[in-house]
Amino acid sequence: MQIAQKNFYKKLLGRAGEIKAGEHLKNKGYVILKTNYKTHIGEIDLIAEDNGTIVFVEVKTRSDERFGAPSEAVTYRKTQKYYKVAQEFLVREKKMDAPCRFDVVEIENGQINHIIDAFSM
Repeated sequence: MQIAQKNFYKKLLGRAGEIKAGEHLKNKGYVILKTNYKTHIGEIDLIAEDNGTIVFVEVKTRSDERFGAPSEAVTYRKTQKYYKVAQEFLVREKKMDAPCRFDVVEIENGQINHIIDAFSM
């Protein structure tokens, strides 16, 4: 497979995972506030609210286990970037006092695993 085709497939798989994760969260009663929230620092896939708590959600989608569990791709370095993007969101939206947490939604072969409070700020 050519590189351009692989990248297109990865983006398509990732986007489909984000949509599925958003639906999963809505079904659990979460309110989706933002999708693909971007700043100059980076991006957070989904920002939701769960009973007054702001939830920053990283979605990791895999079609197989060749590269390990999807959540294993959320490295310490990436979490530091998520913190900075989250802080920028909280400042912009004037929600600095709101409780918040970081979740990871893994999607592998269509199966969803929602890891609540996967890492802390």
